[in-house]
Amino acid sequence: MLPVLALVALAVLLAWPVPRLLARATSLRRAPRAALVLWQSTAVASVLAALLAAPAAVPAVAGREVRVSEHVPTLVVAAALSLVVAVRLLVAGDRVGRNLRLVRRRHRDLVDLLGEPAAGQGRDTRVLEHTTPTAYCVPGVHRRVVVTQGTLARLAPGELGAVLAHERAHLAARHDLVLEFFTVVHEAVPPVLRCDAALREVNLLIEVLADRAAVRDAGAVSTGRAIVAMAGGPKPAGTMAMRESTSAARARIDLLDARTVAGLPVAVAAAGMYAVSALLVVAPLTLFALAVAGLTLF
Repeated sequence: MLPVLALVALAVLLAWPVPRLLARATSLRRAPRAALVLWQSTAVASVLAALLAAPAAVPAVAGREVRVSEHVPTLVVAAALSLVVAVRLLVAGDRVGRNLRLVRRRHRDLVDLLGEPAAGQGRDTRVLEHTTPTAYCVPGVHRRVVVTQGTLARLAPGELGAVLAHERAHLAARHDLVLEFFTVVHEAVPPVLRCDAALREVNLLIEVLADRAAVRDAGAVSTGRAIVAMAGGPKPAGTMAMRESTSAARARIDLLDARTVAGLPVAVAAAGMYAVSALLVVAPLTLFALAVAGLTLF
């Protein structure tokens, strides 16, 4: 029974207090890729623990040798509990995925209708006649990078290069799928356990990763200026944009060239986060294996 209780405790801990603690550990942002993997492993481990807890309880309730015909109620309850978790995930995934793709398809069609191809910027880039500085990307198979005339007029060439590199980094790394995964898990979790700060932190890490790509392409100074210039601009639903709130923009500028994480070299801290990530995913699988070790169905 101990592995079963551990699975339940792990599912609750990884769904409620751990995300809230991680969201407060802002120093982890200095290694954004490793931090994002840590967030992903936390979500995956929580889902695995919730899915496996009920099946793992079967040996504790019915014994190690289970005659299926004699323990149908126990097996049905275990299957039903796991099914509830799976159905919540599937329903959330279907709802989030369909809504995102519908919104993106409509917006892409609108951009293609109203926008003009950007000379020398690639076939997927469109320019809209608008004075507000705005830049964003529409992810998907038929992806688009969208900028306004206000962006072209306001930004220096290096800053514009940083903006475009930022948006193309989102598209190349499929950051939209990472954010969609977290959104699905967030929606699937019961409202009382949801952590909005976790979703905001993941979004910030994704933006930092795109900022790092912009730094490699255009330099830290141009990228920092571009972040300031684009802060507070509009962000259409379903898109990924360089714009952020003033506080988030300030945090992103501070993270453009981070060299330490809590006093440790970035490489060392990242290795530690990767190790913890692996342990988190392995933990529910190990507990389940311990719970069902020696189980015989007949």
